[in-house]
Amino acid sequence: MGMTVLASPDIHEQEDLDTAIDSDRPWQTVVWNDPVNLMSYVVRVLQQYFGYPRDVATTLMLAVHHEGHAVVCEGPREQMELHAQAMHDYGLWATIRKAPQ
Repeated sequence: MGMTVLASPDIHEQEDLDTAIDSDRPWQTVVWNDPVNLMSYVVRVLQQYFGYPRDVATTLMLAVHHEGHAVVCEGPREQMELHAQAMHDYGLWATIRKAPQ
């Protein structure tokens, strides 16, 4: 009695497909809450660096304060890396991540 062997999918093909799909997804710069910076300073940084109006910067700062973090911008990975580095230069804690699907 012969056995039929089913071919399993190539894992690398799936990874390649995932990478191709992911490459279309933007990246995000996330600012995290910290015990050091004053809320007014975070608002000022977001206004100065990103050019956000005071109300937008305040809303983002409040999300950082109450939720622990906020997405402050979204776009290509290289640009988000520059923004995260700029936030570090201002003394804020920031990271980048892929935008959720």
